[in-house]
Amino acid sequence: QVQLVETGGGLMQPGGSLRLSCAASGFALDRYAIAWFRQAPGKGREKISCSSGNNGSAYYADSVKGRFTISRDVAKNTVYLQMNSLKPEDTAVYYCATDRLDSPWSGQCPLRETYYWGQGTQVTVSP
Repeated sequence: QVQLVETGGGLMQPGGSLRLSCAASGFALDRYAIAWFRQAPGKGREKISCSSGNNGSAYYADSVKGRFTISRDVAKNTVYLQMNSLKPEDTAVYYCATDRLDSPWSGQCPLRETYYWGQGTQVTVSP
């Protein structure tokens, strides 16, 4: 059974840092693209970063470029999102997602289909 579980959210002051984790089970994520999304209150879901399973490339939305870093630890079957210089507008529920495992595009970013989702972790940035 494929599962993605996000952890690491919390309350942080502006300018602070948090590291989110997306732990995968039921499959080995080394060959698969994993993406991070977020959804702020009253807003649509925003794609913010993606880690390619094909070549290890990382992609970022302009809103987080230079502040967030995506990485993966194959041994721990986990993808991380290091978030630095946090701003109040980063407040949102953060989700990780991946494509169908049998998709021929499952290793590439952007995801062709967001088939598997985690339950999300809340990040609140406030003084």
